[in-house]
Amino acid sequence: AYVVYILYALGGMPFPAAVIMAFPIVALFGIATERLIFRPTRGNVLAGFMATAGVAFILQVLVGQFWGVGLMRSVPTPYMGSANIGGAFVSWQRLIIVPATALMVGGLWLFLHRARAGKALRACAQDAEAAQLQGVSLNRMTALAMALSGGFAGIAGALMAPVAPVTPYMGHSYVVTAFIVVIVGGMASIEGALLASFLLGFIHTFVTTYYDAVVASMAGVLFMALVLIVKPTGLLGNVKA
Repeated sequence: AYVVYILYALGGMPFPAAVIMAFPIVALFGIATERLIFRPTRGNVLAGFMATAGVAFILQVLVGQFWGVGLMRSVPTPYMGSANIGGAFVSWQRLIIVPATALMVGGLWLFLHRARAGKALRACAQDAEAAQLQGVSLNRMTALAMALSGGFAGIAGALMAPVAPVTPYMGHSYVVTAFIVVIVGGMASIEGALLASFLLGFIHTFVTTYYDAVVASMAGVLFMALVLIVKPTGLLGNVKA
């Protein structure tokens, strides 16, 4: 989001170009995080988690010191107007997020199932030791995974910048939702994540219509708990042999 704020809102770069630039910039940060934090703490999950949380906290403080922690001016949307869908008016800026998300998910699926590097990445996720015996570099695959994660997170933040005020803490609510989606859908399952996102979105919309956003968030957590009770691996998750 801050990449778009700097390049588009302050620098005058075209919005699509600023969104595209968010991918490599945040991907490089993801690679640096893997090299400096995850790789040294690979054998200690708790240490890696604590180190990652510490980096996130430090970044939030640094950004807050530089730009301020209060609500900033929203990034001006380049796509004015709205569309009438079933009697509901939805801004064009929100609508373009849908095809952009479909493009990213489709591209990621093709990469993981068709590209040589994508297949190697899946092999490491399923059995790292067996993949290493076949000549796959675990360090390279971990760096690739962090680069992809950072790049897609960068694009997501860039697309949301004109929708929500850009602050150091704007991603907190989305992180919780993403966590629920991943757990409900099943670890390492893109199809499961898609199914879970649709179900969770429907639950949030339905509950918010009759109650409020707080109750909707509670309903999402309850939904996750029920799924884990019935199927601990998630809707489309599988148990590793």
